[in-house]
Amino acid sequence: MNGILCMNKPQQFTSFDVIGKLRGILHMKRLGHTGTLDPMATGVLPVLVGTATKACDILPNQDKTYRAAVQFGKATDTLDIWGCLTQQYPDMHVTEAQLRAVLPDFMGEITQLPPMYSAVSVNGKRLYELARKGEIVERPSRMVTVYDITIEAFEEAEQTAVLTVACGKGTYIRTLLSDIGQRLGGDAVMTALTRTAACGYSLEQCLTFEQVAAAVEDGSMADKLLPTDSLFSAHPKLYLNAAQERMFCNGVKLDLMRLRDLQEGQDVYTVYGVQNGFLGTAIADWERQELRIGKRF
Repeated sequence: MNGILCMNKPQQFTSFDVIGKLRGILHMKRLGHTGTLDPMATGVLPVLVGTATKACDILPNQDKTYRAAVQFGKATDTLDIWGCLTQQYPDMHVTEAQLRAVLPDFMGEITQLPPMYSAVSVNGKRLYELARKGEIVERPSRMVTVYDITIEAFEEAEQTAVLTVACGKGTYIRTLLSDIGQRLGGDAVMTALTRTAACGYSLEQCLTFEQVAAAVEDGSMADKLLPTDSLFSAHPKLYLNAAQERMFCNGVKLDLMRLRDLQEGQDVYTVYGVQNGFLGTAIADWERQELRIGKRF
């Protein structure tokens, strides 16, 4: 089996836990995931199966969308409701208008400080390992991209809200919510998080462990996998004739002048052949007028 298995990750499972359980259900070791999801979060976790694991380091689309619930007026050591309470802000009172007014400041390219309870490494140590020992260390800020934040629900009396956040790779939603709370005169904690889209896949495409086990039982598991080339839908498609396909599969660089479907200024392509369909990715070297293999699948 080769392809993409979109999992709806349950709470209290790490991304590695998901891989471990799937290895037991599918009876195969060659599995990988496209990015970690916090243990208490649920939602879209694309799992790479078989030869699709080759795509781990070349994913073109790492954008994600989240639905996050937030409670204003509290702070914890983990920035979410499952951590230890560190401070309360009884005088903090946020209105929907105030929240709506500050959200534009958190869109576009913004700077984030990774939370101590995170998988970021500093000097060879995972931050969460240090945090569990009670240590707080300096860690570098990072630039992340937030495309949009939408208010889905707001309860002024309870001081809660539900936000939909569309963002790029490496964005910590817990940190984003805490930073918004601080801008509003106190702090805030995340109370629930669901990833509704990742790498171009949606929650509607995801399966549960029970559904995967049932598909293995009835022999339909291979049909549940999404094709590997769906990972590269952001790249333009390049179709080779039979002779070009043979050369490409043998590692021969192709003359750009002899290829159709090239787009000026576009460097990376998803490549298809006559005999074997999806072949892999390729890189157009415009200076040398050559097409070389990016990664073969």
